Amino acid sequence: MSLPRNLLWHALPTRRLLAKPNLRRCLTMSSVSGPLEPPLSTKTLPEFFSEEILQKHSGRPALICRKEAPRDHGGPPSYNLGISTHLAWDFAEFDRHINALARGLLGMGVQKGDRVGVIMGNTSAYAMLQWACASIGAILVTLNPAYRLTELVATLHLVGVKHLFVVPRLRSSTYVRTLAEAFPEIRGAHPGEIQLEDLPELRNIVVVDNAQESHADLAKLHIKGTVDWREVLIWREDAHEARVQSNITAGLQKDEVINLQFTSGTTGSPKAVSLTHNNLLNNGISIGRCMRLTEKDILCNVPPLFHCFGLVLGNLAAWTHGSCIVYPSASFDPPSIVDAVVGERCTALHGVPTHFLGVLSEVEKRKEAGDAPNMNSLRTGIAAGSPIPIDLMRNLIEKMNLRDLTNAYGMTETSPVSFQTTPEDPITKRVETVGKVQPHVKAKIIDSDGKIVEVGTPGEICVAGYLLQKGYWNDEEQTQSVMRKDEDGTLWMHTGDEGIMDEDGYLRVVGRTKDIIIRGGENLFPVQIENALTAHHSIREAAVVSVPDSHYGEVVGAWVVLEPHAKMSKQDVRQCVTEKMNPQNAPAWVWFINEDGNPEELPKTASGKVMKHVLRKWSRELADRDLGRVGKD
Repeated sequence: MSLPRNLLWHALPTRRLLAKPNLRRCLTMSSVSGPLEPPLSTKTLPEFFSEEILQKHSGRPALICRKEAPRDHGGPPSYNLGISTHLAWDFAEFDRHINALARGLLGMGVQKGDRVGVIMGNTSAYAMLQWACASIGAILVTLNPAYRLTELVATLHLVGVKHLFVVPRLRSSTYVRTLAEAFPEIRGAHPGEIQLEDLPELRNIVVVDNAQESHADLAKLHIKGTVDWREVLIWREDAHEARVQSNITAGLQKDEVINLQFTSGTTGSPKAVSLTHNNLLNNGISIGRCMRLTEKDILCNVPPLFHCFGLVLGNLAAWTHGSCIVYPSASFDPPSIVDAVVGERCTALHGVPTHFLGVLSEVEKRKEAGDAPNMNSLRTGIAAGSPIPIDLMRNLIEKMNLRDLTNAYGMTETSPVSFQTTPEDPITKRVETVGKVQPHVKAKIIDSDGKIVEVGTPGEICVAGYLLQKGYWNDEEQTQSVMRKDEDGTLWMHTGDEGIMDEDGYLRVVGRTKDIIIRGGENLFPVQIENALTAHHSIREAAVVSVPDSHYGEVVGAWVVLEPHAKMSKQDVRQCVTEKMNPQNAPAWVWFINEDGNPEELPKTASGKVMKHVLRKWSRELADRDLGRVGKD
C-alpha cells in the first residue's frame, strides 16, 4: 500500500524514527495512516484465548472479584489462588468456568447466531459469558442496567434476544420482579418455552443470583419460566456438549458478529452496533500495547461491562496481554475502588471523568481522616469515555501516581479506540490530546464539503480500517448515513465528532459537531471552554452548551458543579473564561448544579457522558425565564 509523501513518516517503525530523526516529516493536511506493523491477528477470540493466553499464562492471576464468594458458581473445588475471602482465578480456572458455561449454553438450546442478552454489573458471570458466547458463535448483547422497562423491551425486541441473563437486583432496579409483573405469562411458562407478544423471540430468562435478593425472595414470585444460573453450567468435560462446542469453535470465522453493543443514546434512541472477533480482538491488543501492559499488570476495571470501555479497553486489553482484571464491585463505588487498588496492588485503573473524580474525592477524604491510602502501585490506565478535562488529567498523574496514564478516543462503532496516547508521548500531548492514530487505522479531518482540511483546522473526524463495525443491526439506512465510501473505495465512519490535528498527527477532540456553538458566525468549542472552567480550583465539573440568542444566534451557557463547600458567583465563572480565552467564549448564562432550584446533578449516560441535548433543553427553558444571565454579552 502506498502513502502520500507527507504521510510516509507516520508509517515508519518507531525505531527507525529514533535512529534517524531527520526522516520525520510534518503533516500539512489532516490525514494519517497508522503503521502496518505488528500485523493484525487473524484468530477468533476462543482461538486466541486457547493458543495465546492459556498456553502462556495458565497459572497466572486472571480475574479477581472482591465482592463475590470463592465458589460462587458451584462446581468442583478450586484453588482460588489460595484466597478464602473472595473469588480469585488464574487463567486455567477461568478457562474451566468458561467451558462449563459454554457447554451449559449449548445444553439449554443456545445456537450459533442466537442473541444472548446480559443485564448485570461487573461480575465473574459477565466475564464468563463474554468468552463462552464467543466460543459457540452466540452473539452477546450487552444491555444497560439503567434501562427502564420500556427501553429494555425496545432493545430486546430490536435485536431479537432469545436468552436473557439477568441479576435479580442492581442498585434500585429489580429486573426479575419488573419483568414478571409486566409479563405475567412468564410466571406460568416453563424454561425454554416463554412466549410473549411484545418479545416474540425470547425463550429463556436465566437468573444470576448476586446475593442482593435471596432465593427465598425470588421464590415468592412463583416464576416457573426462570432458570437458576448454577443449574446451567455443565462441569463434566466429557459431556456431549463438549464435542459440540469443539466443532463449533473450530468452524468460527474472524469476521462473524459476536457482540451487539448499544450506542450511548446521548442524542436519541440507541442503535445496536455489530462487532466481530476481528474488531474486538485486534482493538483490545492494540489498546493494551499502547498501555505497555504485560502479564505482571493488574487492572482495576471500573467502567461498566455493558459499555465498550469496560468490555474492550478493560477486559480484552488486559487479558490479551496476560494481565489480571479486578472488579472492585458490581457497580461504581469509590470506597471499593480504593480498597481494591490498595488490597490487590493494582498497577492500572480505568475510568471516565466521573469515576476518577469520585476516586480522587475518596482518597482525599481518607487523607483528611489520617488514613492516606497507598496508591503507589498504580502506573497506568485509560481516561476516556468523554472529553477529559486537562486539569483532571494532570491531577491523576500527579496525585495518584498514574505516570503512564493514557488518553484514548473512539466510539462504539470503531470497536472502539482509533487514537491513543502512549507513555513515550510528551506530557503536553498526553494531557491535551488523544494521541496518534492506531496501527492499521486511517483517519482524516474533513470540512462540510467532505474535503480534507489543513492541519490546525477543525473539522469532522472520519476513521477507516479493520475496526469499523459491520453495521447497525437491522438498520441499513442508519448504517449508510454514517458509513460511506470515498472515491477510492475506502469505507469511512463519519463520527460526528469535531477534531483538530496538529503537524505531528496528534488529535485534539473539541466536541460533537452538533454541540459546537456558532456565536455571530464564529465557531466556539465547548470542550475548550470546559477546560478553562475546570482549571479553577473551585470547579469540579463543567458542561457548556449553546443558548439561543436574538442578536448572536447562539451564545455560551455553562452548567457548573462546584467542589464541596466552594462558593462562586456567576460573574466569577465568566471571569474564569475571559482570563484564559477570547471574550466571545465567556458564558452569557451560568447555572450551578444543585443550587437555585436546579437539578442535583448533571444528566449523564451510564457510561459517564453528559447528555448535552438535555442540558440544551434545560438551558432554553431557564433562559426564557431570564434565569442565569450573567452580565451583558
